[in-house]
Amino acid sequence: MSASDNAAPTHRTFTYRTATTWSSGLSGTLTASGKPCLKVSTPPEFKGEGEHWTPEEMFVAAVEVCHMATFMSYASARGMVVLGYVSHANGVLEYVEGDYRFTRIVIFPAITVPELIDESQVHAILREAQEHCLVANSIASIVEVNPTIVVQPRARATSG
Repeated sequence: MSASDNAAPTHRTFTYRTATTWSSGLSGTLTASGKPCLKVSTPPEFKGEGEHWTPEEMFVAAVEVCHMATFMSYASARGMVVLGYVSHANGVLEYVEGDYRFTRIVIFPAITVPELIDESQVHAILREAQEHCLVANSIASIVEVNPTIVVQPRARATSG
């Protein structure tokens, strides 16, 4: 065994870059290299334009998408077949101690798995995904996951 076999794994650092260009009022354009531009604004309740993506929506979406990707990654690593995954999320923005902040994000995934998979396996991977979702781990608000698991029965042969 070499010295390198005992070395701790190294973890790289990543930098993600975006750019925002103001257009008018409280609106602008968000860009990232190689991605489509997004029209952004504050939400209407903060005098923004309702037809554009808001930082609040993108914040909640970032947690939701990260949770989905983390769940799917862990499911794949464990050989779990997932037939479907759809979700929606609610982010609660409250006025706390003189500032608005997100106090809770609740994710509602509906996960479809084959009949042979025990629901407890799905819940175990959901807990693992919630524990290791990097976006959720990077924020101070509570993130909850309230799943619906759909077990797909095996197709039965029909006689005709």
